[in-house]
Amino acid sequence: MTARTGIALLIGLIGFALYLAGVVAFADRVRGLHWALEALYFAVAGVLWVLPARALIFWAAGRR
Repeated sequence: MTARTGIALLIGLIGFALYLAGVVAFADRVRGLHWALEALYFAVAGVLWVLPARALIFWAAGRR
């Protein structure tokens, strides 16, 4: 494991945990709204984490 990989792993785990905490905390405000808004929120929140994770993986691999 390279230093970059270890750093990316640590950042990824901490970042994902913080992201989940934020999504769950904000979900309390979304619950009770119209079902379509709830579905939209959970769909977006369920996929949005991919963008920073992708960038972090490419950085760890040494690609742009």
